[in-house]
Amino acid sequence: MSKKLVQLLAIVAIALYLVPTGAHLFELPHKLALSPAEYITVQQIYTGWELFGTVIATALLATLANTLLVRSDRRAFAWSLAAFLALATTQGVFWAFTYPVNVATRFWTVSPEMFEAARRQWEYSHAASAVLTIVALVAMVFSSLWYQAKRIATVDGRGQNPDPQTVGARGQHRSRDSDPSH
Repeated sequence: MSKKLVQLLAIVAIALYLVPTGAHLFELPHKLALSPAEYITVQQIYTGWELFGTVIATALLATLANTLLVRSDRRAFAWSLAAFLALATTQGVFWAFTYPVNVATRFWTVSPEMFEAARRQWEYSHAASAVLTIVALVAMVFSSLWYQAKRIATVDGRGQNPDPQTVGARGQHRSRDSDPSH
């Protein structure tokens, strides 16, 4: 699989993962204002969202693959590693803070004894994951852009981006000053 394809897969998977995490972030203020009964009712809309687990798994694997593929380029590697670590941290947040509340509330089918504390833990853990996912997306895009820009810049072997107006028919560089068409 080519590096470009891995980078595209990573970016698309991270962007898809931003869909559920972003939804949680933007609905946060409204959900915190709901009564406990309304909140329990609203929480049922998330039934089936566990399928997004395949998206985060894909994002993690593609980002890790990209990190390994671009390791010879220090900046692209650092950005890709940052993306991977941000995504991995979302999983740490989920398993440490979100999932225990899911279990305690039987996936919000039962109101917990300490409702407000559980709701805040669940909502803020999702908000943190959303921010981390945005960081991951930006970092992965930067990694891809940096790697591709550097690759283009080294095409002519001199570390310069070949300008079509200064490259002759055989690929030799010529000065714009010596070109009669300028």
